[in-house]
Amino acid sequence: MISRDRDAAGRARNDRPRDRLGRPLPPGSAGVTRIPDDLELSPQQTLTFAQQLLDDGLAFNAHEVLEAAWKNGPVAERMLWQGLAQYAVGITHIQRGNRKGAGTLLRRASERLTVYPANAQHHDVDRDGLIAHARELLGALDSGAEITEDRLRPRLRAEST
Repeated sequence: MISRDRDAAGRARNDRPRDRLGRPLPPGSAGVTRIPDDLELSPQQTLTFAQQLLDDGLAFNAHEVLEAAWKNGPVAERMLWQGLAQYAVGITHIQRGNRKGAGTLLRRASERLTVYPANAQHHDVDRDGLIAHARELLGALDSGAEITEDRLRPRLRAEST
C-alpha cells in the first residue's frame, strides 16, 4: 500500500512540487509556489489574488485560492466559490489539452453560477460575464476550435462604471 502525506487531521496532502499547470513533479524538483491549504483571505483579497494568477496563466493556482474560499468561507457562499473554483479548473484542463475535462468542469461551474441566488452576496463577481465566457469556451471546445491563451484570462469582477 502506498503511504500518503497526511495533515494533523488525517486528510491526504500532496506536498510534491507542481508545474505551472498544477501537475505533480518528481520530489526535489523546482516547481511553482504552492497555495497553502489553510489560506484565509477576505472575499476581495481572494478575487484579487485569483485574478492575478489567472492573468499570469496560473489557472490551477487560481483554483486553489478559490477553493480555499469555498472551503473556509460562509456556507451561504459556498456555491459561488465552488463555481468559481470549478471555472478555474476548467481553464486548467484547457491549458493541459484535456478538452473533455474542461467541458465537464466549465458546465458545472456555469450551473453553479447560474443557480447561485440572485439576491445573495456576489462580491462584485461578474456572474453573467463568466457564464457567457464559459459558453463561448464550451462552443470552441465542442467545435474543436483553437482556444488562445488570451481567452483563458476571464475577468472575475464586473467592470466598474
